[in-house]
Amino acid sequence: MSTRLLYVMDPMCSWCWGFSPVAEALVEQAGAAGVPLHLVVGGLRTGSGAALEPTTKRYILEHWQAVHEATGQAFRFDGALPDGFVYDTGPACRAIVAARSLAPDVAWRLVKEIQQAFYLDGRDVTHGSVLAELAEKAGLPRIEFAEAFDSVEQHTATASDFSWVQDLGIAGFPTLLAEHNGQLALLTNGYQPLDVLEPLLGRWLERNASA
Repeated sequence: MSTRLLYVMDPMCSWCWGFSPVAEALVEQAGAAGVPLHLVVGGLRTGSGAALEPTTKRYILEHWQAVHEATGQAFRFDGALPDGFVYDTGPACRAIVAARSLAPDVAWRLVKEIQQAFYLDGRDVTHGSVLAELAEKAGLPRIEFAEAFDSVEQHTATASDFSWVQDLGIAGFPTLLAEHNGQLALLTNGYQPLDVLEPLLGRWLERNASA
């Protein structure tokens, strides 16, 4: 029997950053019932080697403002998305997959490190050196992480995550699923406040956590 909480997200997705406190509380709620977390990365913006156009940058920053107003999460707007920035979430996603392969609990900590570095500190988390630094801060040996991050296996595993998300028809993040014996239950597709999701997850846990 297998029971777990599946969090489908992207560490450079602004709604996932807005959802972060809610996700943290739900992960703790599931963990208290003995249900582990499994992270799945969605690949919000991948493969683009082009710097952001001014109009795209303006659109994204307006989106961030909307997330801030809806969720209360802080953003650093001053100097955000500097000229020449390539908004490619692929490396950050692969960092999570690499960490997941080494230590699943550390992967969750790394998500938060990447989100805070990007949205609060204004750091460019598309660079492997920055991701290795954050992985070490989260608790992984830097060399071990760097080897996994660059490996063919983790490139493949990241692509598999993207494919799984696409095949399931998940078009938006964050998405939270609860899985029991291969059966998936959708808790949310998109941001929802904790007071909506906590009882929903609680009812699911009552039915399935000890089944």
